[in-house]
Amino acid sequence: MNHRTRRRGTIAASAVIIGGLTVAAVGAPALAAPATDTTALTDAVTAAGLQTHLAALQAIADANGGNRAAGTSGYEASLEYVKSTLEAAGYLTTVQPFSYELVDYEGSTLTQTAPGEVSYAFVDDFYPMDYTGSGVVEAAVQAVDVNLAGDRASTSGCETTDFANFVEGSIALIQRGSCDFSVKAANAVAEGAVGVIIFNQGNEVEGDDRFGVFGGTLGSSTWTATPVPVVSTSFEVGEELVGTSGLVVEMNVVTNTTAIDTWNLLADTPTGRTDRTVIVGAHLDSVPEGPGINDNGSGTAALLETALQIDALGIETENRIRFAFWGGEEDGLQGSNYYVSQLSKAEIKQHAVNLNFDMLGSPNGGRFIYDGDGDGFGTTGPNGSDIVESVFEDWFASRDLATEPTAFDGRSDYFAFIGAGIPAGGLFSGAEDIKTADQVVLYGGTAGVAFDPCYHQPCDTIVNIDPVLFEQMADAAAHATLVFAETESAVNGTAKGKALGQWSPAFKGDRALR
Repeated sequence: MNHRTRRRGTIAASAVIIGGLTVAAVGAPALAAPATDTTALTDAVTAAGLQTHLAALQAIADANGGNRAAGTSGYEASLEYVKSTLEAAGYLTTVQPFSYELVDYEGSTLTQTAPGEVSYAFVDDFYPMDYTGSGVVEAAVQAVDVNLAGDRASTSGCETTDFANFVEGSIALIQRGSCDFSVKAANAVAEGAVGVIIFNQGNEVEGDDRFGVFGGTLGSSTWTATPVPVVSTSFEVGEELVGTSGLVVEMNVVTNTTAIDTWNLLADTPTGRTDRTVIVGAHLDSVPEGPGINDNGSGTAALLETALQIDALGIETENRIRFAFWGGEEDGLQGSNYYVSQLSKAEIKQHAVNLNFDMLGSPNGGRFIYDGDGDGFGTTGPNGSDIVESVFEDWFASRDLATEPTAFDGRSDYFAFIGAGIPAGGLFSGAEDIKTADQVVLYGGTAGVAFDPCYHQPCDTIVNIDPVLFEQMADAAAHATLVFAETESAVNGTAKGKALGQWSPAFKGDRALR
């Protein structure tokens, strides 16, 4: 899963950026979820069946360098496994190729050279921003209008007047807050900064980490026209730098570009209305660091087993189901973004709903439902997303299983769909965030430990799955898939439709803009 503070060090190059999260689509008719008996299907989706697919994906990773990352033999073998399994069950499959460029920042350094010598750790202490310039600079560091007291409200670097006393040739030390990072960096460069360090704000913001190292973007590849290094760092490191007299820092940002050729896999039910397509997605790729069995072998297995059991039970749905296995999610939601960008206005309208399943078996996990109506986090999905949320809520409630909302924060493959006005929703069992004592009461597990301690690590293997939680989440996924495949209400969209136009392989759903 391409989650909150992505620390892999990748960007994809292009000249277009899709903007922030969208709100409810105006004029789109809401979906109405029918009362559909899904018992036969949810009973058929079993832990044993799910485990079969996880074991296959683990074996593929083991045979291919320990991972299933996009552009590798492990990903290709994963796609072939899913494709051949679905074709044997009578599904109509399509392999959709696409390409993008991956930028790796490995080897970048940030070092205090005066008054003492301190080396800051790549990833843990600092991280280059998307579309940063590269190269080495060493200069005195000057803080710009920072606020370390009280609520730490900050407009640091947002106005040219913030740089009234800035010394040309210095590195600008800027605090997160108020305006886009691109504005802060551009203002600094205009006043003669040779590098920019943006540290986290250090305040409490619901659903966001304002203390640790964060993934940020400068918003456009055109930034490279003024190539100075720009990195983010934590509030703790920023506070230390602000308080250091006579501070000199060396910034060394290294970029290496690799072309990635990969594919999405689409599998359609042979029957059902194509003008009411229910697109059910999970990303098929892992990170290079590990086999990705929870992230996202679990979502892949849930989709695959749901599809197989729909076939085995002879279910012919009212609407077509398209099971989508996305490539390049870990590199910035590449595959799902590409898919949506290729849809015409009419095809956008013909997509009734997107269901997204990413990390369903976290070993210290919870049951999180995307906040379609916005009552948990304040950001709604397109019209109809509230119905998607309620379908999941009702299913878990009928089994006396506690749930919580999770934000539509752009960190998984639903993001391009909500950008196109398509209702969306889905499930998530938690990644690197820490489980609280209150959540232990709801779900069990251990407080003070990440929902998935092996998130994006080599230990995300087949033993990194809570089988009970995973089956619960997979059953809920199967239930919602069939519910929306049987709905007879109007499809998503308006008379005009809404298409995204040009594909932006630079789409970075997980990167903060400000």
